[in-house]
Parts: sequence; structure tokens; C-alpha cells
Amino acid sequence: MTPLLQVKGVTKRYGARLGCGDVSFDLWPGEVMGIVGESGSGKSTLLSCLAGHLSPDAGEVIFDTRAEGPRDVLTMSEPARRMLGRTDWAFVHQNPRDGLRMGVSAGANVGERLMAVGARHYGQIREQAVDWLGRVEIAADRVDDRPRAFSGGMQQRLQIARNLVTGPRLVFMDEPTGGLDVSVQARLLDLLRGLVREMGLSAIIVTHDLAVVRLLADRLMVMKGGHVVETGLTDQVLDDPQHGYTQLLVSSVLQV
Repeated sequence: MTPLLQVKGVTKRYGARLGCGDVSFDLWPGEVMGIVGESGSGKSTLLSCLAGHLSPDAGEVIFDTRAEGPRDVLTMSEPARRMLGRTDWAFVHQNPRDGLRMGVSAGANVGERLMAVGARHYGQIREQAVDWLGRVEIAADRVDDRPRAFSGGMQQRLQIARNLVTGPRLVFMDEPTGGLDVSVQARLLDLLRGLVREMGLSAIIVTHDLAVVRLLADRLMVMKGGHVVETGLTDQVLDDPQHGYTQLLVSSVLQV
């Protein structure tokens, strides 16, 4: 089996400061990878490099495309990378306002992504939008409401619907539960876990919350100072951390 994503030696510097250094891993179809570490550890820089939002200084990000097999995303043309971002890739931002168009309706937010991949029949687009709103627990009668009329948790669920409606194979998530109340977080995590399993999604989730990766991630990478200091199966890393920094992360959660 070919990995869905092969990351080889990805490095990004900001002048003298290291964002992430020489990060390599394979992600397999249907696998969820969690990346954890405190602020400044490099996890968000790495995610931005993988998703094409930042250009790394070195490395390869090879994705197993449907049409052409494994290709280095970093050397793709801008139009090809943009199309990948509308079809096989999706990105869930921490702040849903960064991933939504606030000036159009909930239905239009979902429908726009369908139109970006060629859908043109208004009735079918609206029908799919309503269906996806239901799948993320937003009532059908809210389809014409604008996102600013929604709570933070509903906005995040709408962003998820907008991203998943085209059936991507790889989803990048940047602190998807950040800034939400604990009860709202739990509901959103339950929803995400169900969708990941149901759709057979691969995902890379960046978070500082170990409870999030415990629930969602099959495998875990721990970052400190731009470097990966520990990696392994999620339960293995959290229950028996080997690196001193990981031990500190885990114990700080247990002490709260």
C-alpha cells in the first residue's frame, strides 16, 4: 500500500528562528495523526507547510493523487494545488470565521465548494447543502441564515460541512476545538470522530489538548522547539511517554 502522504525533511526558518526542522513521516489512508506541543513548538508552522499555506525552506510533501499517483505538492502549479485544496484536501481553521464566508448564507457556504468542483444544478446543490447541515447537526431551517447568526460551535460545524461536502481524502485541522466551551468541545469531537470513521478520512490534527488527540488520533507526534521529540501510537505515547518533554506535557494535564 502507498502512503497517502509522505513528508520528507520539511524545514522552515524565520530568519534565525527555527519554525520546524527536518520533519519526516508517512500518513496512511484512513489514519489520523495528532501533532501536539506547547505554543511555539512548531506544530502550526508544520501544518501550514504541509497544507501549502507556507513554503518550507527544504523538504518534500508527496501526496498520492487520484489521477497521477504520488506527486510533490510543493512543486505543483498554483492552479493544480488550488484544485487539490477544493477536492481531495480540506482545512479546518481554529477560528471558523477564517474558513467561512460570513457575508453569505450557511447553504451558500457549503454550496460554493460544490460549485468550485463543477456543480451547477441549483436544486441539487441546495439539497446537498441541507443534507450536510443535517449531518453536522444544524437544522434545515437555518440554511438561509448567515454564519454571524450562529454560535461559535455552530460556526465550527458549518466550517466542517463546507470542507467535507466534496468528500476529501485528507483533512488538516488547526486546533479545531480551540476557544469553545467544554460542553461544545465534547459535542464537536464526537461529531468529528463519527465523520472521520464514516468517511474513512485521513487527518492531521494540531492541538495543545491531549484529550483531543486521545479521542481522535491513531498516532501522535510530539514537537518541541521545531523538532519532533517523540512519536508513536497515541495511547502508547500518552500512557508511557519516553521523552522528558512528553512526560512533562502528560503530567501537567494530570495535575490540572
